[in-house]
Amino acid sequence: MTRRTTAIVAALSLLPLGQPLLLGSTTALATAAVVLSTQAAHAQSAVDHLNRGNTKYHLRDYQGAIADYNKALEINPQYDNAYTNRGSAKHELGDYKGAIVDHTKAIEINPQYANAYINRGLAKYNSGDYQGAITDCTKAIEISPQFALAYTNRGLAKDDLGDQQGSIADYTKAIEINPQYARAYYNRGNVKSDLKDYQGAIADYTKAIEISPQFALAYTNRGVAKYDLEDYQRAIVDHTKAIEISPQFALAFANRGDSKRRLGNEKDACTDYKKSASLGYQGAAQWLNSAGGAWCRNMR
Repeated sequence: MTRRTTAIVAALSLLPLGQPLLLGSTTALATAAVVLSTQAAHAQSAVDHLNRGNTKYHLRDYQGAIADYNKALEINPQYDNAYTNRGSAKHELGDYKGAIVDHTKAIEINPQYANAYINRGLAKYNSGDYQGAITDCTKAIEISPQFALAYTNRGLAKDDLGDQQGSIADYTKAIEINPQYARAYYNRGNVKSDLKDYQGAIADYTKAIEISPQFALAYTNRGVAKYDLEDYQRAIVDHTKAIEISPQFALAFANRGDSKRRLGNEKDACTDYKKSASLGYQGAAQWLNSAGGAWCRNMR
């Protein structure tokens, strides 16, 4: 069975949603009561809808979040946070075009809104517009030079355009800014692995695991790098740890099966391949149904 390489998950994770606006209050000296003007009351209502939308977003109720962001924008059509948060919710629903429109509106309202550039870059990246993603990340860096995520996101887009050295440079910069940024180490490890610097990749995955001990992808990708160094037994240990952390991790089962097979343990390898297929990994399912996988398909 053809071995899988690495499972690369984008570090283009969404930024924290826009922070609620803080409202100033006026205090009546005679009573010390807080009195809100009509305008401030409307702003507070918009903030309330934004906050409800944020809560729903974090609960993965993206349609509900969009409904609340819509209400916030009805009250305050210039609410940049509501636009970019709505764009983030649309992104989670796969509406990348709609997400780009919302983030663009947020940028029109607030041209220095680095978060909106990053989130628009994410939508462009997932639409296949890697150069557009780089442009947006670069703008975010111009606005906020210590924005580690902007460097990490730009690094991922550079990698997809074949600029591996530029990608590594961006991940390294992100790590300089935030030495505890596990995802930057992980992504840099992926690029090093692609460049066949397996020892360098292992070092980066190990650092990511030290920072984030439950990072299942880092374990299985480290296992793949060990496989490439023909260290099959240690590769099995890493894939097993990934499975302990994430029992439904289909690719980790398939990768562990590859290492077991290399060690001559075909029965256990077959069990892992079948488990991987049952969990939805199409690579394992297709191989099991091929002529090459007949020995495993027929094994009882």
